[in-house]
Amino acid sequence: MTGSDEWRRLHPLTPIVRGGRATIGLAVILLPSALAGRHGRGSLIEIGVVAVLLVLGFVRWLVTRWKVDGDDLRIESGLIRRRSVRFPLSQVQAVDVVRPGLARLFRVAELRLRLGGSTGGSARLAYLAEREVEPLRARFLELAAGTGPAPAAVGEERVLSVVPTGRLIGSILISDVGVAAETVVLALVVVAVVSPAAAVGAISGGAFAIVSALTLVWRRFNQEYRLTVVDHSDGLILRGGLIALTSETIRPGRVQAVRMVEPVLWRRLGWCRLEVDVAGRQRSEGEGSAQRKPLRAVLPVGSHAVAEELLDHLVPDRPRQQSKPPGRARWKSPLRYRMLAWGRTDTCVGTTSGRLRRVTSFVPLEKAQSVRRVQGPVQRRLGLASVYVDTVGRRVHAAIRDREADEAEGALEDLAVLARAARRAA
Repeated sequence: MTGSDEWRRLHPLTPIVRGGRATIGLAVILLPSALAGRHGRGSLIEIGVVAVLLVLGFVRWLVTRWKVDGDDLRIESGLIRRRSVRFPLSQVQAVDVVRPGLARLFRVAELRLRLGGSTGGSARLAYLAEREVEPLRARFLELAAGTGPAPAAVGEERVLSVVPTGRLIGSILISDVGVAAETVVLALVVVAVVSPAAAVGAISGGAFAIVSALTLVWRRFNQEYRLTVVDHSDGLILRGGLIALTSETIRPGRVQAVRMVEPVLWRRLGWCRLEVDVAGRQRSEGEGSAQRKPLRAVLPVGSHAVAEELLDHLVPDRPRQQSKPPGRARWKSPLRYRMLAWGRTDTCVGTTSGRLRRVTSFVPLEKAQSVRRVQGPVQRRLGLASVYVDTVGRRVHAAIRDREADEAEGALEDLAVLARAARRAA
């Protein structure tokens, strides 16, 4: 058990950075008035609003403190109602460093800990001085691993993949998000050519859809720009971002599931996307809200050769061969029958499914929370059944769809036994 630190506060500029877009918006509102030299009643109201927000932000900063207490991170906050939370560092799933645009301007960063559980996203130290973040991240990882202080030398890093900007742009344009945005823009162009007056009404009426589509495209590009995957002694480190920089660490043994996604247009180019599910809900606030995502893309777009190399790090004992379902499964799943398959090893199960896009999921059996057999009315008539292997993340599961009923029953029993053995070994 390590000793307890003294209570510490966040960086003094935290109220400004935490305000994020509100801070920038207020600056845009007040700057013209200041340059024009106007000092009317409207200006006094604006200044009063800014003063109130600054005072509230300062009070929030003043009543928030944190420290490392043994093997726990303690965070206390609240003025009238005090809130004290302990986060056991032994349960850390990942430690992320997030630098939103405004934080980069003031040379501060957020340290975000994801733990197994619904409150994992609340373990946030936003914001700290940049020089403090990396040493503190290393210390949290040491405590999470149950080891002593690390040597002074920095561990070697090996770059596994870097996403080229041109390929990223091309993949977004032919992805579901990109096609949706292009459809909206094309529709507006056609309406403008046919009837300019109607185009004004279409733009005003569909403003929400337009902004939503463009925001999704921008968010994906901003998050996945120059994403670099590095093999480090701490685990896989993901660095990337255009405006908001992120540095995320995926520790060994913390991956709940991995899935490889191959949209129909990507398959002709030999591209695929690799995503991981790590236990712990990541809740974001303030300027870093764009960082909230159900799954983390380890490879936003890349070749199968690069994906296989990353899979060797994430799920090395994955099944290399998968078996197809019986022919009568065509009557139950005519659109995705050609993609249905599954396989297993003693420690991992893999399944493939999809209609327009092929999705291959890998679940380490030590992470399995439940194994269940499902048989719907159509499956009963055809003598078929499905088996599902669920994980704590609940975002990715292995679905063994439309197998012979006897095969499904055997798979259910085998996977339950193998999952128990894998958990004991882990």
